Amino acid sequence: MGNPHDPPRAFDPNAFPCKVYVKVLGAQTIRFEALVQGIVSRHVEAADLHSVSRRSSGKGRYLALTFTMTARSREQLDRLYHELSENKSVLVAL
Repeated sequence: MGNPHDPPRAFDPNAFPCKVYVKVLGAQTIRFEALVQGIVSRHVEAADLHSVSRRSSGKGRYLALTFTMTARSREQLDRLYHELSENKSVLVAL
């Protein structure tokens, strides 16, 4: 552990495992939420999924799901984002 007086280290995209936030946006339906939960569960072990938050758009048409997780590798994230992005129900995956 570093000295608390040291400046923060720059984010290293190759340092794994690391905590990441994955945000997924789509139409607000029960089907969408279940679909995204299923995709995430195929790529992230239950012990590495720390939380899921939900936020509806102002008019209730869209739902943003944010997953807080521990990523184990760049390949894991690439596979997750690829599957999310390929799904027509997912409007945005960040």
